[in-house]
Amino acid sequence: MKLHCEVEVVSRHLPALGMRNRGKGTRAVLSLCQQTPGSRPPLPTCLVICTLRDKRGTRYELKENIEQFFTKFMDEGKATVRLKEPPVDICLSKANSSSLKSFLSAVRLAHRGCNIEVPLSTFTPVKTSEFEKFKTKMVITSKKDYPLSKNFPYSLEHLQTSYCGLVRVDMRMLCLKNLRKLDLSHNHIKKLPATIGDLIHLQELNLSDNHLESFSVALCQSTLQKSLRSLDLSKNKIKALPVQFCQLRELTDLKLDDNELIRFPFKMGQLTNLRFLSAARNKLPFLPSEFQNLSLEYLDLFGNTFEQPKALPVIMLQTPLTLLESSARAMLYNRIPYGSHIIPFHLCQDLDTAKTCVCGRFCLSCFIQGTTTMNLHSVAHTVVLVDNMGGTEAPIISYFCSLACYVNSCDMLK
Repeated sequence: MKLHCEVEVVSRHLPALGMRNRGKGTRAVLSLCQQTPGSRPPLPTCLVICTLRDKRGTRYELKENIEQFFTKFMDEGKATVRLKEPPVDICLSKANSSSLKSFLSAVRLAHRGCNIEVPLSTFTPVKTSEFEKFKTKMVITSKKDYPLSKNFPYSLEHLQTSYCGLVRVDMRMLCLKNLRKLDLSHNHIKKLPATIGDLIHLQELNLSDNHLESFSVALCQSTLQKSLRSLDLSKNKIKALPVQFCQLRELTDLKLDDNELIRFPFKMGQLTNLRFLSAARNKLPFLPSEFQNLSLEYLDLFGNTFEQPKALPVIMLQTPLTLLESSARAMLYNRIPYGSHIIPFHLCQDLDTAKTCVCGRFCLSCFIQGTTTMNLHSVAHTVVLVDNMGGTEAPIISYFCSLACYVNSCDMLK
């Protein structure tokens, strides 16, 4: 029985000697071995750790020799086995989670001296070919090279499958828990599975030149919130992004060129880490007011159908405010937590899509809407011209929660 992963063997004597371990694992093959498998009575089972430098391996006795298992992060392919003698911690990482669970179950049985109902290895050196399973990068750029009958190496950190004619995301990819960069560009994918959000280490996602029509709320609320840095959705058929898209606050690079976007999420300003934004050749008529909160290094909005600012504002005020409007404003202003387990789901949607007044307060359906122009150099160091006339200005839409806010801001709207 074997397990492929990264291993670090840490001596517990090091801190007492004023020393530290190097904190980095080594690619290894772990085996459960017996001197003569199948013998009667069965001989004690040992754990053998083989590396590329030490193919014969280091042997550790298991029977009644394990002090503790640390398995809190086993679903992430991580675990630690603490031995009594020698006093070391065997730290495992980048393992296939299901294989790790099976392997540790067998190790527990060996520790108890129980019979293990799986084939055990013999004490033979590991072949160099065994370490080829630790491949971290795979690039596939044609249908004929796409693996149909075998799985992707579980240790992959970078996977590119372009020009493969994929119409959906291969579910085998979603088992690659170490994946940091996924490139599915130049395919025919129409919909993304929510389980992409289970790739907890994913930092770069390239979906350019596909047939996507949306980016789901589920993905925006997944673990991608903490990991995703770069997203390429260019050359698709996306008309709008959900307001929850702005919860992907670790994004630094966002490409939306050549879609059918008719608006940005109006909470765009919450993407405080965004530095590169490209949304050329879309159908944007204006920018949301929170766009002014961005601090970009590069901005490209060329070829959009920007409208001229309207001379008169759109007034949708009500006096007195409705109960829904008043209570929604109070909840948002006081930051009262809410969710579909507390209030109806449609009310959660209303609160999620509340507009922000220039004064910082919120409004739902009772507001004044005004437009003006903004020089894009105020939010970006480098700006691509928005048209062939050399312009760098774009219309921006603002919301006001009351007539007083509108009057106080009228100078801005002139």
